[in-house]
Amino acid sequence: MTLLAYRTPAPTAAAAASQPTRPLAPVPRLTSTVAKEYVHRACHAEVFITGSEPLSDTAFTVTAQWPRAHTFFSTPDGTRHDPMQAAETIRQAGLYLAHTRFGVPLDHKFMMWSLDYTTRARQLFIGATPTDLTIEARLTPRPRRTRSTIDFTFTATVRRGPHLAATGEARFTTVPDSTYRRLRGARPGAAPAAPVVGEPLPPARVGRLRPCDVALTPTDAPDTWHLTPDLRHPILFDHAGDHIPGMVLLEAARQAANALSAPVTVTPTAAATTFHRYAEHDAPTTVTARHTPGEDPDALTTTVTGHQHGEAIFTTVLTGHPDQR
Repeated sequence: MTLLAYRTPAPTAAAAASQPTRPLAPVPRLTSTVAKEYVHRACHAEVFITGSEPLSDTAFTVTAQWPRAHTFFSTPDGTRHDPMQAAETIRQAGLYLAHTRFGVPLDHKFMMWSLDYTTRARQLFIGATPTDLTIEARLTPRPRRTRSTIDFTFTATVRRGPHLAATGEARFTTVPDSTYRRLRGARPGAAPAAPVVGEPLPPARVGRLRPCDVALTPTDAPDTWHLTPDLRHPILFDHAGDHIPGMVLLEAARQAANALSAPVTVTPTAAATTFHRYAEHDAPTTVTARHTPGEDPDALTTTVTGHQHGEAIFTTVLTGHPDQR
């Protein structure tokens, strides 16, 4: 008796479709950053917000993560996160919640009127893993100016595990793109300001390591510098815009505080900034710094102002403890 091998024929497509399928296990929820459009960034790597959960109509828990190494947001010795990263994270969290919780359309424009932050230096040390953060956030709407305009204040308490790492507050107004274009008029199409003659400050003078990160060039006036950031900088100018971003002005203020305190370097652990008007690309900008009295006698308090055509565009008060270079 001969045994013949029998091969089961492959099912047809119709037969396969009729066969019951085993249900797949639920896909686990994994950590990822939010969509870059929600925080107005062009590069995925520059998004620090990872998600949020509502606690009430105006209170939320937001999660964020800082990488262990960052090309810009780190101290010169590479051991700590830059306090400016807390400011950027607070800014991102405010934009993200406005879009996802207040329903602000993605094509609306944001005007930032103020941005304050205070950090705890001990919680900025870089550990063996990326720094995971939890932000207790609150959005406080202000009376509407128009039916299409939203004006709100965003407050944040940033924790690293159980420890307080930073606090902050920002105020924003959002307007439709059509309204924004009317407000801006012909300014976005104006020719850029004439290049500044002269060499930027040495990186060490402003608390930086790389020449490309320097945003100031000397003037003939004491304690006053031209604002000359590299418009191709991948972090400061992450995406194209019709004015100089607020985070660039914050960085210029920090550099001015260092230039004023040299040869002592200062990493400001706190800053309070008011933005008075847009910083235009087509006008020369000067930045002036002066030491001012502060609450902490062991800290340096510096007031920095930026001007275009003699009018103030921003004012920042920074506080930090000096370290000898």
